[in-house]
Amino acid sequence: MSSQLARELEYFKQHQQELVEKYRGKFLVIKDQMVQGFYDSEMEAYSDAKKKFELGTFLIQQCLPGLESYTQTFHSRVVIS
Repeated sequence: MSSQLARELEYFKQHQQELVEKYRGKFLVIKDQMVQGFYDSEMEAYSDAKKKFELGTFLIQQCLPGLESYTQTFHSRVVIS
């Protein structure tokens, strides 16, 4: 993750409670440590954000409470030896 996206994620984590109160369940576009838009779907957020901003300069984050909101676990059958 780029340092810019890490800053945007940190903004979300620091303001998560207030953002959830305002935007619960929406997909947020976060850029420059500000909510630039909120949308009903991730695809809608992506489509609008890519028209306004350079790819890789914004974060799309679903606005939900809890740690699970911004962590993911990926399972794979690939074994690296």
